Amino acid sequence: MNIEKPKDVLHSSHTSTRRRMAPEPQVRDELPADAAAIAQLTAAAFANAPHTSHAEQFIVDALRRAGQLTLSLVALEGEDIVGHVAVSPVSVSSGARGWYGLGPISVAPDRQGQGIGATLMRRALQRLREAGAAGCVLLGDPAYYGRFGFVVRPGLTLPGVPAEYFQAICFSGEWATGDVKYHEAFDATA
Repeated sequence: MNIEKPKDVLHSSHTSTRRRMAPEPQVRDELPADAAAIAQLTAAAFANAPHTSHAEQFIVDALRRAGQLTLSLVALEGEDIVGHVAVSPVSVSSGARGWYGLGPISVAPDRQGQGIGATLMRRALQRLREAGAAGCVLLGDPAYYGRFGFVVRPGLTLPGVPAEYFQAICFSGEWATGDVKYHEAFDATA
């Protein structure tokens, strides 16, 4: 799996205050027919988010076209897609293998703060572990992602971003070191 350099903070799945918790949504792999709904959801989720280039929907589409979506999971309420998470391979300058990047992760604006993003996170991390991934990186809010086991890891960096927002979780016990590079799809702007 490959993960490319994110444009900015690639999450829009939570708010600073928690709302009522809804029942856990059904989560499944994306289907080809889901692409348009995922793009609309992602654009809406990031429309008012700080620290974003508003290109997240283009990044997901570019990853899909490049065959770099290792995981593309959707959260459903009935037939409606209310959340999405993308996971793609990343490269590490040390040559460490089996590392992935999580993001973008998106939740419908009217459903944020209800646990949908957390459900998608847990499911994506579980699937990575089951697949034998070495670890996962992401760019986002440490207060939110720390609860899933992500930490800032000295020696594992994403050049050009504040170190405190680039976090990782290791599944294999051996931490990668070096500079992380995301797929060129993360440069998509349209």
